Amino acid sequence: MPDPLPPLALTVVVITRDAGAELAACLASADFARESIVVDSGSADDTVEIARASGARVVEQAWLGFGAQKNFAVAQARHDWILCLDADERVSPELAKSIRAALAAPMNVAYTMPRRNRFLGRWLRHGEGYPDWNVRLFDRRHAKWSDDVVHEHVLADGPVGKLTGDLLHASAESLDAYLAKQNRYTTLQAQALYQRGERFSAFRIVLSPLLRFVRFYVLRAGFLDGTAGLAHIAIGCFNSFCKYLKLRALEQAERVR
Repeated sequence: MPDPLPPLALTVVVITRDAGAELAACLASADFARESIVVDSGSADDTVEIARASGARVVEQAWLGFGAQKNFAVAQARHDWILCLDADERVSPELAKSIRAALAAPMNVAYTMPRRNRFLGRWLRHGEGYPDWNVRLFDRRHAKWSDDVVHEHVLADGPVGKLTGDLLHASAESLDAYLAKQNRYTTLQAQALYQRGERFSAFRIVLSPLLRFVRFYVLRAGFLDGTAGLAHIAIGCFNSFCKYLKLRALEQAERVR
């Protein structure tokens, strides 16, 4: 049902590639914004057609890396207040109300929101899957995305407030696709660490996964999410291990050149 209230002076920004199966629902969940922009990096499916049919303005841009791509997308907006979404995310009605309330008289330059992740068909309620706090609403005059090629985040030069209501990460990807994506991400993370001058440590490769498991599975009660919760956290711990192992491989490759 369309939002009966007038649209907000807000631009919704989504970066895409082959997101046709998810994009329409994403944009529909944020129809309270006056503008929506989809920055596409060469989709081979119907992403661009769906974006235009949903009322979004489409901009084509070759892939720059996650942080740079999002900063490019933000720069295309007509409004200074930005809501950045991924194509497989949905704004819940409660979150939409919270966004309206925050923008009625903004007290902060950016706002973080609890993201709820769906994994193996189950909405996670604990551990690393919830609340997965993310800054997605911000005034671009005072905030921007970091330039990280993966796991980018918003950098704000002022206070960051908290919103209520969930940002629903409704990923429908298969387990195979999820694992393949994690493999790509850990490779990018290792490369970023190496370029920053960080080096392999046996101490970190052992302790990083262990501490992550204790934090999310025990202290944040990930065990209450059953098998899905265990799998989600176990994969995250393995990612920590792989990241540092790949960093070691980069160091070894450099030595033999």
